[in-house]
Amino acid sequence: MSEIMVQFDHVTKEFPGVKALNDVSFSIKRGELHALVGENGAGKSTLLNVLHGVYVPSGGRIVIDDTHVEFHAPIDALRFGISKVHQEINVVDVLSVGQNIVLGAEPLKGPAIDFRKMYREVDGILEKLGCQFRAADPIRGLSVGELQMIAIAKAVYHKAKVISFDEPTASLSDKEIEILFEKIEELKAQGLTIIYVSHKLDEIFRLADRISVLRDGRYVDTFKASDISRDELIRNMVGRDVSNYAQRAKALCATDEVLLSVEGLCGEGFQNISFTLRRGEILGVSGLVGAKRTEIMRALFGADHKTAGTIRFKGEEAVIHSPKQALKIGIGLVSENRKTEGFVKYMSNRQNMTLAALPGFCRAGGVMKRPDIAKSFEEYAQKVRLNITNPDHLTENLSGGNQQKVILAKWLMTNVEVIIFDEPTKGVDVGAKQEIYALMEEFVAQGNAIIMVSSELTEVIGMSDRALVVRDGEISACLNREELREETLLKHAMPERSA
Repeated sequence: MSEIMVQFDHVTKEFPGVKALNDVSFSIKRGELHALVGENGAGKSTLLNVLHGVYVPSGGRIVIDDTHVEFHAPIDALRFGISKVHQEINVVDVLSVGQNIVLGAEPLKGPAIDFRKMYREVDGILEKLGCQFRAADPIRGLSVGELQMIAIAKAVYHKAKVISFDEPTASLSDKEIEILFEKIEELKAQGLTIIYVSHKLDEIFRLADRISVLRDGRYVDTFKASDISRDELIRNMVGRDVSNYAQRAKALCATDEVLLSVEGLCGEGFQNISFTLRRGEILGVSGLVGAKRTEIMRALFGADHKTAGTIRFKGEEAVIHSPKQALKIGIGLVSENRKTEGFVKYMSNRQNMTLAALPGFCRAGGVMKRPDIAKSFEEYAQKVRLNITNPDHLTENLSGGNQQKVILAKWLMTNVEVIIFDEPTKGVDVGAKQEIYALMEEFVAQGNAIIMVSSELTEVIGMSDRALVVRDGEISACLNREELREETLLKHAMPERSA
């Protein structure tokens, strides 16, 4: 039996105008946890999609367990023992847990499904995984962490030899992450081969045996996790040194002029939110998951209902009951849920980028000024350093970092003066982070202002002029830049101990 479980042999994948994978060759050993890292757009997800039969490679071949395979659909890969746990788990919510797990491979009794056998087998798997729910339970109402356990149970049911995890912790709580890591380590101990993709390098170094790096669709190298430092790994990922990427590169430019003030803002889950935002300032907002940071920002933007409070923009009271009113005043929001709230699926880069500014491109009678749209797209695509400047390219097919750039360009095109960034670098690699930080600094240097909600303490500390800490729906502290320390932020973010 070969030591190698998966061999990528000169794998290439081309899309119209884009070579997503370029002659990629490396191997994954049997029974190891092999991490796959690289910037957004490096080709990680494309390589997984080729492995799992979502895409057919344009060239090269894949050998699994000493067998040359050609998958034309995910079900082909699953039947061969290649399973995937996605970041966003797709389930059929009208079916039970058990039906979702066995879907496509139901045990039969004559012409009918043998539900008794199905539930018995699935319950055995769920019990081994330590799940509290059972096969007959409805799928609706389960948490994201529980849905990932279902995806793992599905892999076990289909007797997977290889399981890949693509950004599995992006939407999990700390407790759910620990549970997931325990299950991953148990699967590895059982001899399964695991491929792990994540932008969170602390996870990579905690879990991985070896790490392979992709850059610009090409294979760079493979390293033992114990033999490479974080900084060296980042240099291989981006081709440059970004050890200080979460730092201000330009001089601070906040003035004393208050651009936005919020007094006594209340809404569902939060109360008495008051703060000011100065022209030229990046105001960080820190806090634990569930502290209601996002809810506060959505109410400020008019996306959610507020029950009380006053908002003033440039000294004048602002009436904001909808995003349209916020935009008219001069406020934009880059949502943390960029795929559902940041851009429109099936729309092109040009359509998404110009969407919020469309009224400015209309002649009398609603006729569009198409040459002006084309010119503005080209200008702002260059301004945000969009990697794929094809205006007709679908935004949903861009990497996460480039999707974020399209969303940012959309707001810049409207000439807003305040942008709320909710988790601006969520799911974005270290190289793209540096570019987004540079764009944020350029925005405030022009006399605008930013509110930046972030769960990354290094991001809050490195990028903020000041920072608010939100705890249980209230502001527990407002800290100046010289006061920003991890221990200080955590102290104010943690629930107070009861006497």
